[in-house]
Amino acid sequence: MNEFEPQLTDAPEVEPVIQLADMPIEHHLEHFGTHFPPLHPPLPPAPGFDKTKLILPVSILIAAVLVSGSIFYTRSNFGENLVATIGTNPNSGAQVKIDLDGSPVLGNAKAPITIVEFGDYQCPFCQRYHQNNQPMFISEYVNTGKARFVWKDYAFLGQESLWAAEASRCANEQGKFWQYHDYLYNNQGAENSGAFSKDNLKKFALALGLNTTQFNACLDTEKYGSLVQRDTQAGSAIGVNGTPATFINGKLVVGPDGNSVGAAPFSVFKTVIDQELKK
Repeated sequence: MNEFEPQLTDAPEVEPVIQLADMPIEHHLEHFGTHFPPLHPPLPPAPGFDKTKLILPVSILIAAVLVSGSIFYTRSNFGENLVATIGTNPNSGAQVKIDLDGSPVLGNAKAPITIVEFGDYQCPFCQRYHQNNQPMFISEYVNTGKARFVWKDYAFLGQESLWAAEASRCANEQGKFWQYHDYLYNNQGAENSGAFSKDNLKKFALALGLNTTQFNACLDTEKYGSLVQRDTQAGSAIGVNGTPATFINGKLVVGPDGNSVGAAPFSVFKTVIDQELKK
């Protein structure tokens, strides 16, 4: 198998991806606005105090705040100038086997390329991925028979992530998984704010023309709760630690640092898929 080395033509444009240890950027802005908070209210200097003596300690404190704030973000998404590759799983050191049984799929099961996305419906970068990348995967690869696109739940951002994932599986019973999947991303709100409350999820089903009696019973009993949790646990077992995470033919798409490229531009994934098609 031919591998090609990742390289950067310019400094990468850094974008965030939601990870297990991350505070989503919306939380930071909600609490602190667009600036880091002061450590305490400023005190006036004592009479005759040399203000220049404050420069060094204040600089150290500011640097500490900036460093502490940076731990809430990952540097694993890049701009158009990145050439990515598919890396072997860091845990197993080999191509991973992903159980696709029962997973929603678009495309021919015999297509040479299998694209698997692990996502969370509350993740804003998954929404970006859904808007910018998924349509391109479908038009360029799925509709041409070159690839199939598979969805796997990685519901880790809270209770509403679980409910939304369960609701999409309830919609799948009536043959409308992808319609409901799209509706969730098109109606995404702030994390665990009520946007994906059970009442709202039932309204979505009504809007899509589903049999609401069947759908509501499915959601209220949390019929697919264990399935969603199994998907999430299976993702963690093969190295997923944030969303979106994309596997192509069983290998995670990564950048030069070995981390998932997250919601990178479509061109990043296209390069990897086209390389796979040449093998």
